[in-house]
Amino acid sequence: MNWGVVVFPGSNCDDDAHDALARIFGQPVRMIWHRETSLGDLDAILLPGGFSYGDYLRGGAIARFSPVMEDVVRFARDGGVVIGICNGFQILTEAGLLPGALLRNRSLRFICRDQPVRVERHDTRFTNACDPGRVLHIPIAHNEGAYYLPGDQLARLEDRGAVVLRYCAPDGTVSGEHNPNGSVNNIAGIVNEAGNVLGMMPHPERCCDAAIGHTDGRLIFESVISSFVAA
Repeated sequence: MNWGVVVFPGSNCDDDAHDALARIFGQPVRMIWHRETSLGDLDAILLPGGFSYGDYLRGGAIARFSPVMEDVVRFARDGGVVIGICNGFQILTEAGLLPGALLRNRSLRFICRDQPVRVERHDTRFTNACDPGRVLHIPIAHNEGAYYLPGDQLARLEDRGAVVLRYCAPDGTVSGEHNPNGSVNNIAGIVNEAGNVLGMMPHPERCCDAAIGHTDGRLIFESVISSFVAA
């Protein structure tokens, strides 16, 4: 399958994403500059982490208006697979491809650490390589990572099974004590209603190589790749 990694001014995880996809998984990957207006013939798009446009106004607010985003929106609405990681998740909410918003961490401090997250759904094209309830240890690195959605909309999100990942304890316990940033319901990752767009704050691309200690992030990419093979 053919991947595209969108690069915005201030992206700093684009090379990590490219390395994971190309070197670890042997996937063809094209870097897409934010001023491009066409994605071309791609199977999946990744919006990487970083600080697009310096996070002026708020994370993702300016990147949402980059020329390339018009085709990203079209691609997603036509059923194309899109993954937004960290700043990419923020951009997806700003673009209206995912509901909700990412707010300042409740500590008002930047957080950078490994974080356990529990797989809430293993039947999505982003998590099919995971066992039900699997706890993944994936790095987080963000300042605006507290997912927020008003109560009635949050209930609908939960009811339709859109929550894919939740922050948890190492044993999988979900509680406020193990919520690093104040996200409602410990939400760490969600999918859209069609199931082809994933937004997640943790960084799976940073934990794909055994040389750096653990490889739980591989399961996210393996899931997407296998979903295309199965199709």
